[in-house]
Amino acid sequence: MTADESGATPRGADAEGEAVGEASAGDPAGDPARSDDGPEAAAGANGEDNGEDNGEGNGEGNGENNIAVKLEQLILGAERRYTPFQAARSAGVSMDLAARFWRAMGFADIGQVKALTEADVLALRRLAGLVEAGLLSEAMAVQVARSTGQTTARLADWQIDSFLEGLTEPQDSGLTRTEITYPLVELLLPELEEFLVYVWRRQLAAATGRVVQAQDDAEMVDRRLSVGFADLVGFTRLTRRLEEEELGELVEAFETTAADLVAAHGGRLIKTLGDEVLFAADDAGVAAEIGLRLIETMGHDETMPELRVGIAFGTVTTRMGDVFGTTVNLASRLTSIAPKDTVLVDEAFAVELGRTGDAPVSEADAAAAEKAAQEGTGSPPPPYRFALQPMWQRPVRGLGVVEPWMLTRRG
Repeated sequence: MTADESGATPRGADAEGEAVGEASAGDPAGDPARSDDGPEAAAGANGEDNGEDNGEGNGEGNGENNIAVKLEQLILGAERRYTPFQAARSAGVSMDLAARFWRAMGFADIGQVKALTEADVLALRRLAGLVEAGLLSEAMAVQVARSTGQTTARLADWQIDSFLEGLTEPQDSGLTRTEITYPLVELLLPELEEFLVYVWRRQLAAATGRVVQAQDDAEMVDRRLSVGFADLVGFTRLTRRLEEEELGELVEAFETTAADLVAAHGGRLIKTLGDEVLFAADDAGVAAEIGLRLIETMGHDETMPELRVGIAFGTVTTRMGDVFGTTVNLASRLTSIAPKDTVLVDEAFAVELGRTGDAPVSEADAAAAEKAAQEGTGSPPPPYRFALQPMWQRPVRGLGVVEPWMLTRRG
């Protein structure tokens, strides 16, 4: 829903919205959203010229309200016309299903105030149509709504907090930030919209390609991946020592550097948790390269604290862009016990590196092969990229006894 997500009634909304919704439930002919003249007639019947409904009434502080309403109309491309009941009925779905979709998208309950637009009706109609056509189950449609809502909510917050805030600093012209915001959004909106769709299509194409390459149907959901965590050492102490702005800059630099490295080397950034990032890769060699690059890059930055990385290989369940399972838990535990500026991996990951030829299965065998090659009595060993050193076995809470391996570059 496009109402204020605080849960409060949107400022300037129709005070009679609840009564309208109740009347519509008992009398279809009286429902403006169902009138024969279409949505335009509905808007007129609901007082499109009513200054209070459109946030243009008189009173103290109403100037800011006017700008907020105008910004909303600019971004949404439409005015508020429907109560939730009217929107659901116009879309041809039950109020219960409409509420489930809206909550999944992250929108607050707003009662029956007039706060929805034609776009809200169309979105409901599309989701419900996918269910009716049998393309999605109702549960899957709700999941689509939730995953999209959660992802775009974070994106929108970031754009307002970081992007627009910096661009709307008061200028020498004497204009206030509020006065600058409207024309700026008007210029940026179509460009940002097209860029968002472009990036989404590229990411969707990449994700689809990874899925169709799975060896069987089971692997499409429960896949074998390399999963890694990278964690800043002593972050809790830093939070007590640094100012809030300095801490924010540190976290942003860490997340940006990690995201760039993961993407550049063919991995996927699953999520960031302030002082920790979670990444995944289909190939163990790719994950190993990412882990070591993170340590090397952060180590050359004097402003960054030490880093530790843990990587595990195994079956992973993927849901809504996140990863779950024992493999993920093991990677997290390896990170917590890793020494500063080192990469620890589990035995399955070490075996996988040996299988792909990225690291020797046995350092002793690799050394013997090198010696034989030098003496002319054997073939030279493969050009291994990584070296693995077994560490002491140790019990790990909830996972039993594990044997960590320290990952380094060979030579």
